[in-house]
Amino acid sequence: MTASWLPSPLRSFLHQVGSYAWFVVDFARATARYGPPPGQVMEEAWRIGIKSLPILLVISAFVGTNIALQGYNAFRPLGGGRLVGMFVSLAGVRELAPIIAAAMVAAKAGTEMASQIGVMRIREQIDALEVMAVNPYAFLVAPRLFGITLVLPALTLISIFMMLASGYLVSVHQLGLNGSVFLEFATQGIAAVDFLYGMLKAVYFGLVICTVSCFFGFTCARGPEGVGEATNRAVVVSAVVCVCSNYFISEILYGRLP
Repeated sequence: MTASWLPSPLRSFLHQVGSYAWFVVDFARATARYGPPPGQVMEEAWRIGIKSLPILLVISAFVGTNIALQGYNAFRPLGGGRLVGMFVSLAGVRELAPIIAAAMVAAKAGTEMASQIGVMRIREQIDALEVMAVNPYAFLVAPRLFGITLVLPALTLISIFMMLASGYLVSVHQLGLNGSVFLEFATQGIAAVDFLYGMLKAVYFGLVICTVSCFFGFTCARGPEGVGEATNRAVVVSAVVCVCSNYFISEILYGRLP
């Protein structure tokens, strides 16, 4: 029975969601049965981390400077300019660092996953793997998934450090705040559990980025246009899902649920 009474865009959306769900189920079964190829997980983790690190360092540094500057301008009229350290640490550790790291990995590694697998699909290399009795989910998706979930928490920690370091430099050398006061309030604003929550967010974002990117690669249309469309959809959907779900994760971890 088809839901013909639904609008066409909604039917297409529900079809995509259902196809993605089955893709995840098939991948989970294949991974549980075969596991990723030995040695490829660390290779994928190294590739993802190295390609995403330079842009992540630059973006994180300038985000940290902007947080410090805007926080100082907001708190100074209230006599709370010294609270900048707490503001930078709270915003960076709890929210911005995981999201920024995920966005950079989606832009670099996610698009690469979608395009590589898409090219393999249109060249019928994935069909060739199946003919050779090699499960494509375990061979192509599993190492990328384990690699990204290993490296994304590390990239999140690096992003946190860059935000705090750049915020410190701006606060001390440009805004004239005391460095020890900045560090004191920065450490008071966060706890060890905040780093754990940030790592959990990073793992979840890695799962989303990898499965979404590989899904669009596996289901891309024929021709170069199909690969380009799959790559574009992969990065857009990954970013939207990560940003939207980040609110609900933060609500569970930090908010007060009704």
